Amino acid sequence: MEKVMGFSGFGGKKAKQFDFMSMFEQTRRTAMERSQKILAEREEAYQQTDIRTPNTSGNTIHEFDNVGPPVPDTLKNKPSEPTDGDDDMPGPPLPSGFGGYTNEDLNNEINVDSDHEEDDNTMVFKRPESKIPMSHEIELRQGKTTVSALTLDPSGARLIAGGYDYMVKFWDFAGMDTSLKSFREIRPCESYPIRSLEYSLSGEYVLVVAGNAQAKVIDRDGFEVMQCKKGDQYVTDTSHTKGHTGMLNAGCWHPKNKIEFMTCSIDGSVRLWDLKKDEKHKSIIKPRNKQGRRAIPTTCCYSRDGNYIAVACNDGSIQLWDHRKMFVNVAFKNMNAHTNGSETSSLCFSYNGKILASRGGDDTLKLWDIRSFQKPLCVAEDLFNRFPMTDCTFSPYDNLVVTGVSVGKGETDGQLVFLNSQDLKVVSRATVSDSSVVRSLWHPKLNQIVIGTGNGIVKVFYDPETSQRGAKLCVVKKKSKVKAIEYTSSNYVITPHALPMFREARQQSTFKQGLKARKDPMKSKRPDLPIDGVGVGGRVGHHGSTLAQYVAKQIAIRKPDERDKDPRAAILRHAEEAKKNPLWVTPAYENTQPIPIFQKDDSDSNDEDEGDKIMNRTGPVPWKRSKKE
Repeated sequence: MEKVMGFSGFGGKKAKQFDFMSMFEQTRRTAMERSQKILAEREEAYQQTDIRTPNTSGNTIHEFDNVGPPVPDTLKNKPSEPTDGDDDMPGPPLPSGFGGYTNEDLNNEINVDSDHEEDDNTMVFKRPESKIPMSHEIELRQGKTTVSALTLDPSGARLIAGGYDYMVKFWDFAGMDTSLKSFREIRPCESYPIRSLEYSLSGEYVLVVAGNAQAKVIDRDGFEVMQCKKGDQYVTDTSHTKGHTGMLNAGCWHPKNKIEFMTCSIDGSVRLWDLKKDEKHKSIIKPRNKQGRRAIPTTCCYSRDGNYIAVACNDGSIQLWDHRKMFVNVAFKNMNAHTNGSETSSLCFSYNGKILASRGGDDTLKLWDIRSFQKPLCVAEDLFNRFPMTDCTFSPYDNLVVTGVSVGKGETDGQLVFLNSQDLKVVSRATVSDSSVVRSLWHPKLNQIVIGTGNGIVKVFYDPETSQRGAKLCVVKKKSKVKAIEYTSSNYVITPHALPMFREARQQSTFKQGLKARKDPMKSKRPDLPIDGVGVGGRVGHHGSTLAQYVAKQIAIRKPDERDKDPRAAILRHAEEAKKNPLWVTPAYENTQPIPIFQKDDSDSNDEDEGDKIMNRTGPVPWKRSKKE
């Protein structure tokens, strides 16, 4: 094979072999040598830069002995007092000139820190109005009717408002300038007023509750994602229906589960829904009054951790259910929370989850401790409320409660009231509008307050120092200029002596141009004429293509109706055959049948009636038997 191919072997070189263990050992030694060399160089440089500086006392101290910040003045002159336990102290000895902290010094510093903390706390609770961000404001126009719904997304980037005019508007703070115009306006529920709006936990969806029986879920841009089912109005037990059967009052999202939300209605039920299953509600709660009858829920909310569901009813009661159990028995309830027959407009849990605030239709605001729910902690009165959706909310620090006051007859001052959460004493009253203050919310991340008024205006209050983003983003942007549309009008030049090929067409008036365009089938958009014969231009022409042809065809092929015939003629057409071949009736009454008498036509007026002839003739009457017989 080697002779034939002309070479002596298939490659004279062998594969190279590596000893990895020896390579690793050599690398380790090289690294150790380099490290020792670097340490030696650093030590030599340290010895060369060892400079001694003179001290005022005549002693020389190394600069490197005093490492760190300068020694306080109170400790410079303190000699180091040796104690019995100095020998046992771990670590290197303290440098000279540093006496260390004594117990008295530590106690003094602790006392000073505690005094500062107490001052800060007293400032928070004694002067909570200093934390209210209301130094600046912007106005957003929602419409001309009452702003009945407000919501901000969790990040505070977008604001949505709805009102009694059925419209919902979207504002984006980052994309808005000083013109403060909304970027979208929708009408999600036809001709039903908007009662509640709320962003989901993730800010991806928005729950829309209107005056109908079906809540809707839309996305951030206003496109519909889900619509709840409507129940059967003729079913007495509401638990056997798929959805609400009456007008909705309120709705809200679960604070932990981003696909669960809750709605309440005047049909006496509170229903929990799943965003992924829209064919039927997830669970149902049926509140009851003192007599065990149906109570109508006016508002509802989740606790901050989502463990409890709070519902206020029209009988003045507030009832709580445990979300972790079956909704059979009430966890907490107070049947006399507010006046019977009043509509409690809002329920809100504090951020610590222990305090519940309720805004009643009896012009009161009450705070409740869910651990002792039979008696309110404190009550605030004389807060006029004429709207069924007036809000109450806690500040981000839980030290204030905010609510709006409606305007009575003859009044023009719409106020936003701030109350202390400890005793509900009025901390501040801000006149923010000449109309009623209906909706109010305090965003914890933005530290901005948003209100909705009865005249269709949304106001955003902020403080340039303590507030973040939100309204601060749009007030610094200049209003964009309207782009001017540039156009040139063509001038008409009259040239009577020009050649025909260069002569311009004579301008016509608008009326004449309209008449000319009317004759053009393309410009006038004339409908297609009916086809009588064969199809033309892709249109199929067949018999009966027009309405007139169809009606004529149906008349021609229609069969005569049996009801149009004369019933007497229809019966007498069988008389001759029945007389010739009697079957049933005639043979049985042949000897006793009277002579039939038929009316003759009126045209034979000269002839004497057959009846008169029979009456005038002598002899027995045909239909009477003689006594002999």
